[in-house]
Amino acid sequence: MKILSVDIGTGTQDIYLYQSGLDIENGIKLVVPSPTMMVFRRLKQASMKGEPVVLTGVTMGGGPSHWAARDHVQAGNALYATPDAARSFNDDLEAVQEIGIKIIGEDEVSTLPADVCRIDLKDFDFPAIRRALTEFGVSLDDLDAAAVAVFDHGAAPPGYSDRQFRFDYLAERLDPETSGAGGASLSKLAFKRGEIPEKMTRLRAVEISAGDVDAPLLVMDTAPAAVLGAIMDPAVKNRSRVMAVNVGNLHTLAFRLNGEQVEGVFEHHTGFITTDKLDRILRSFAAGTLTNQEIFDDHGHGALIYSPEPYDLSEGAFNLVVTGPRRSLMRRSTLRPYFAAPFGDMMLTGCFGLLAAAADAFPELGGQIRASLGGDDGIGTGRPPWEIG
Repeated sequence: MKILSVDIGTGTQDIYLYQSGLDIENGIKLVVPSPTMMVFRRLKQASMKGEPVVLTGVTMGGGPSHWAARDHVQAGNALYATPDAARSFNDDLEAVQEIGIKIIGEDEVSTLPADVCRIDLKDFDFPAIRRALTEFGVSLDDLDAAAVAVFDHGAAPPGYSDRQFRFDYLAERLDPETSGAGGASLSKLAFKRGEIPEKMTRLRAVEISAGDVDAPLLVMDTAPAAVLGAIMDPAVKNRSRVMAVNVGNLHTLAFRLNGEQVEGVFEHHTGFITTDKLDRILRSFAAGTLTNQEIFDDHGHGALIYSPEPYDLSEGAFNLVVTGPRRSLMRRSTLRPYFAAPFGDMMLTGCFGLLAAAADAFPELGGQIRASLGGDDGIGTGRPPWEIG
């Protein structure tokens, strides 16, 4: 069995190829620049040359690419974008045009002058990943599934706060009273091909980009994938109640977890928090006293607590687990967090979480995936690579 898992963040995209019968630690892995960073660099190069640019493709992550697009226009350079590409920066196309980006139809792209630099936007570039691995003699032609994680704010209606819309979506998926079969598990934030909510436009764009993947597809939000991976760490996975925090480059999410069930969640912007502030928030979160208004008023997304029972954050409890590319923010924390590294690799935490979600989504594959990810000591049970060819 072969499953491609790709965790697409703001700084990097982390790629892992799962192969049954092979120790997880022996799996093929890549950590390369994220798609938005690649677009950022191409826009910066075009700006230095004073080249006009047209953005085509589908909606993808913004952040660095948005900032580079803004700088390109402010430097006096022309920047065109098709509607779907422009929504990478804002669902409100009028707001995109206000920063100087000219929205044009797909049929107008071919009429632009030949010297206009064309940049195609997409989060998931399967052909590029396939070409890269082919150079090392690895084929992706026989995949049994693919799983991709991206962060999606969703398409908020006009006048509706993006932060509120995003958190309303999390509440809708994780509320124990409305989450349906399986309860409020993190896998509720993963979707098979054809089942993605219409309002989750970035997830749906990944589905479009994955059109040439001839295998079942799963798409998921990045932070829940990272947390699912983090709790596979052998020091954590047998603990019944843990708080897990993913400190991302742009967003920080934390979950109160009782086994597989979510008992609470909060989401904030990483740029608005310090170590001391995060410590205070986490203490309140553990005590069950953190409020939605407190986080939202501090320019975060929100907070929800479904069970008031406090969580133990005492020293040695290993009940506060941290992962994410900016986890160093917690190095000086007074809460003595445990820094998870499932299968010895923090950077692939999201990829391992995607595999766990795939095991839930695809029952026919689940048994083998769980066997590979399991083991009483967190060590795989497979064979060395030369024994499986």
